[in-house]
Amino acid sequence: MGSYKTSTLSNGLLWFGAAVSIAEIFTGTLFVPLGFSKGFIAIVIGHIIGCILLYYAGIIGAKSGKSAMESVGLSFGNKGRNYFAVMNVLQLVGWTAVMIIQGARAMGVMLNTNLGMQSDLLWGIIIGAAILVWVVIGPKNLEKVNIFAVGSLFILTIFLGATVFNRGSNVNISGEMGFGAAIELSAAMPISWLPLISDYTRDAKHPITATRVSVITYFAGSVFMYTIGLGSAIFTGESDIAVIMYKAGYGILGVLIILFSTVTTTYLDVYSAGVSLKTIHAGLPEKTMAIAVGLIGTAIAIFTPVEQYQNFLYLIGSVFAPMISILIADYFILKKDNIKKSVDVTNFIIWLIGFTIYRLLLNMNLAIGSTIPVMIITVIICVIADKIRKLKV
Repeated sequence: MGSYKTSTLSNGLLWFGAAVSIAEIFTGTLFVPLGFSKGFIAIVIGHIIGCILLYYAGIIGAKSGKSAMESVGLSFGNKGRNYFAVMNVLQLVGWTAVMIIQGARAMGVMLNTNLGMQSDLLWGIIIGAAILVWVVIGPKNLEKVNIFAVGSLFILTIFLGATVFNRGSNVNISGEMGFGAAIELSAAMPISWLPLISDYTRDAKHPITATRVSVITYFAGSVFMYTIGLGSAIFTGESDIAVIMYKAGYGILGVLIILFSTVTTTYLDVYSAGVSLKTIHAGLPEKTMAIAVGLIGTAIAIFTPVEQYQNFLYLIGSVFAPMISILIADYFILKKDNIKKSVDVTNFIIWLIGFTIYRLLLNMNLAIGSTIPVMIITVIICVIADKIRKLKV
């Protein structure tokens, strides 16, 4: 646990900054086939589901004082947690690359005509360098920086929302998406933050309050971003938010929105990757590992085309939704602590069942999505397995 304590304001700013991103706006554009009203309802329902899980994940870190991947050891054992730590690092490197390439391309669109410059390489390096500056500043000193950065982002996104929703009438809607699939795609984004939130709530001065504020600010920001994406595609016929900002004459303001939103979101990815690597090997320094992940993610973004992350989001959900369901069952219902065990084989089998069910349900397009059924089934299996274990004892 860190020697410093972060304020509730700092945590709120951190998580609002996490929500404001080009990736969330782009994901919102995928809801277009549902139309605005139905799409918005799916966005809200999915975020409620995902953010409930995010809240309980944060509470575990807040109460136990453990980082996200350390707390996974409460269910899966002190060696078993390393499997999820590795999975988390892989998804965070992937997210870092996705965020940087999206931000670089968007900045290229904004600056192409104005300054005669368009280079994914140049903007990718600039964004990657800015993220590393955030890492060097560190959570302890970020509050003052984030008051400016996130405060400015909030004001700019209000203008962006007004621009999108004042652009005129609906355009022709094409494509297919089931309501259940839309809910799942909405829930997938907050679920992708599950393996991170405890890295920050564990070090809060008022951990429970900080967790609540973190989840509420993330929920509000993320729903707003998804809705801007949905609205931009429906009301302007354009799914690229950078093009919309350019056409609306945002200029340097648009560049700042893209830069700050990419940095404030991706900072959490690289920092938490460092925390997860320290969980795997205590001798690894968090900040150094975070810088290494930032450099690797930037290199991937620059040299490898990162496309089609819709399936990437579903994969994250299938890995981490059953994992957190087991952790919630063990921590809040069964009061189990397996941290002294090397590996809890039973929980790994339950996780594998949950993972398989999630993948199967994705193809069935249930009206309520896949996460809720997987959660319920996983928790029930955990309770039954615990009762069987006690009977044998």
